[in-house]
Amino acid sequence: MGQKFQYDESGSTFFYFILSFLALILIPATFYFWPTRKKSEDPNKAKEECQCEGCCEKRVIIANIDPYKNLKSLAVKASLVFGWMLLIFLAYKVSQFDYEMSNFDPYEILGVPIGSSKAEVKKAYFKLSTIWHPDKNTGDEKVFVKLTKAYKALTDDEARKNWEKYGNPDGPAAMSFGIALPSWIVEKENSVWVLGLYALVFMVALPIAVGTWWYRSIRFSGDKVLLDTTQLYFYFFHKTPNMALKRVIMILAASLEFDKRHNSQVTERPTDNEEVPSLIKQLPHLNEKCKELPLCRNYSVKTRALIHAHLSRLPLNPNTLEKDRQFVLRKCPYLVQEMVSVVNQLIMLAYAGRISASKLPPIETIENCMKLSPMLIQGLWEFKSPLLQLPHLTEDNLKYFVNKKRYIKSLQQFAKLPESESRSLLRDFTDEEYSNVIKVLSKMPLIDFSIKVEVVDDENSNVVTAGAIVTVTVNLVRRNMSDLFGDSSAAEKQSIKESNNDGEDNGNAAEGEQKENVQPTTAKKPVWLKKSHKSKSKSKTTKAKPAIGAMKQTTVTTNNIKENSNVSKEHNVKQPIKDENDSDADESSAESDNENADHEADRSTDDERKTSSVEDDDMEWEKFQQKLNKREKLEGRSKNSHSVHCPLYPEDKQEYWWTYICDRKSQTLLTAPYHVTNLVDHQEVQLKFTAPRWPGIFTFTVCLRSDSYMGMDQQLDLKLDVKEAPAIPTEHPQWNISESEEEHQEEKNNESEFTTDSEMSDTEK
Repeated sequence: MGQKFQYDESGSTFFYFILSFLALILIPATFYFWPTRKKSEDPNKAKEECQCEGCCEKRVIIANIDPYKNLKSLAVKASLVFGWMLLIFLAYKVSQFDYEMSNFDPYEILGVPIGSSKAEVKKAYFKLSTIWHPDKNTGDEKVFVKLTKAYKALTDDEARKNWEKYGNPDGPAAMSFGIALPSWIVEKENSVWVLGLYALVFMVALPIAVGTWWYRSIRFSGDKVLLDTTQLYFYFFHKTPNMALKRVIMILAASLEFDKRHNSQVTERPTDNEEVPSLIKQLPHLNEKCKELPLCRNYSVKTRALIHAHLSRLPLNPNTLEKDRQFVLRKCPYLVQEMVSVVNQLIMLAYAGRISASKLPPIETIENCMKLSPMLIQGLWEFKSPLLQLPHLTEDNLKYFVNKKRYIKSLQQFAKLPESESRSLLRDFTDEEYSNVIKVLSKMPLIDFSIKVEVVDDENSNVVTAGAIVTVTVNLVRRNMSDLFGDSSAAEKQSIKESNNDGEDNGNAAEGEQKENVQPTTAKKPVWLKKSHKSKSKSKTTKAKPAIGAMKQTTVTTNNIKENSNVSKEHNVKQPIKDENDSDADESSAESDNENADHEADRSTDDERKTSSVEDDDMEWEKFQQKLNKREKLEGRSKNSHSVHCPLYPEDKQEYWWTYICDRKSQTLLTAPYHVTNLVDHQEVQLKFTAPRWPGIFTFTVCLRSDSYMGMDQQLDLKLDVKEAPAIPTEHPQWNISESEEEHQEEKNNESEFTTDSEMSDTEK
């Protein structure tokens, strides 16, 4: 059969192409872009939210952040509805084409039975043609054409044979391939317009769109931060490794996101020339006379003034500087996270020897960056009381929290007070204001922070040897602060450790005690990263107290040992003193003791099997958890946890945390800070670092810091008893074969498989 290619004259194949292309786009677009109606807010949930003035204003700001939201939603709905209507119309057209092409039956069209004679066919044709002829009032041209084609197919002998044999009056048709383009596209009269449209779409519009997207994407990192800003951070943190908190604020204000030349969203007003200088006069520690570039530029000074005003909670003009403050604060969480990442990279580069050890940033620098995040979210300086994070609470109210009977300085202490005492402290508040305080306090986080230490790839995971890879599993369990309400026993029932102020002070005091026993070092690198030398003060360090966050496995084993020792002591005490006359009785009871010993041995073997099966189950569970962690890394972590009460921050903020391990003695960072962004109820984080290169007892610190709340930071001491690494055998025992054994082995190899017994005896002789 012949083949021929033709353009779509009737339009059927073109409709097929348009129908499939439209369905391919319309179905996922409807699934993703159809505006979902928000569920009607639960009135009980609305009552549980804070109704303070700051939160009410914040909700209004969030609602008005996109004024064209309703118009965009309406446009999306209209576009999707139009697309579905077009899809239904095209589907109907295609169904009509299929019906006309696949339902040509001449007998059915003429209304005669199969096998009718020519006379019967002619009679039926003339009868129907008088009805459907186009010249008649009831005529229809399409129906008349079908009647004529059916009449010819049944009156012509050859056409009738072709129909009965091939199902087509014309006989076997040639295979044709239709191109799904209408013929007018290739007509000579329309060639100029078609080529012009092709050039406009594929040679102008598409390159411009791709180029614009590429230019914008290469300017930003994966965390929505300008690459130029990241280079700026690298420069300043490398220049000033030990950076104070106010210096960090200056670097943050110099970010290029706030410069009009790098960010078109920045708004510059003529009123800034009057309002910014007047604001600077109210900020005594702004350091606006700094001559260092770009810290002295106008945008940097203005941003710094807005940050200081925010931390001091100064009122600003709602039409000008207040809008600028909100714009600056929206960018700050991403920028602070980028600062933490930059400092961590500089520390890793210093450990790798890429930069000078004198440029190694101490742990204080990266912690100052972390401290800045909750300060900006809550609008408080670091030296302010964490109680000011509660609604309606001011400096004047704090005087009631300090008296001879009590000294309340943290949110946890305030939550443990009985309701009568807490109400008396806030005696100036109305019932509604006091209710807002309790609502906010009850939803604040209470983190149970514990650690587990092991060496995963070692045979004995509980023993840490020199140079081994130590895995610290940080276990975080989040509860609400309402669990502490009315709890007067602070030390026994509170499972968290407050370390924002007291924890760090105690840590510094402990460091001072350790420094009395250990010689001070001037090196900024951790001592175990240098050449290995045996510790001279080994006997002194072994007298240190046990770690607060000891791993669970070691505590279990030590408890078992203590129980066994106590049992043995009791057994020795209760054992009666044997007399000489009782020797016969002892001999008679020996057999029963042996039988009991056998039964106990069998029980012990059964217990060992059970424990081995439990250990195997634990290993399988750990492997399953590792697979889940790998899948989480590939799919990306969730960034939804719990909303933060922050009325001065203009957007919804989720609770995030940093956890890391550091050495307070050498002021160095051991692990990269892990940003926990999905702590809803429970989360486990694995931190890995290399153990010191020589044996001894070392004390490190596992830290947990909040990026949203002040006064929620915690730290646990990690005490490692590092053992000496086993010596690597120079020769394998299987390879150490004596000469006599080699000769004997050669003789055996030389013996044939078919040697007789006499020959074997001779060779043995």
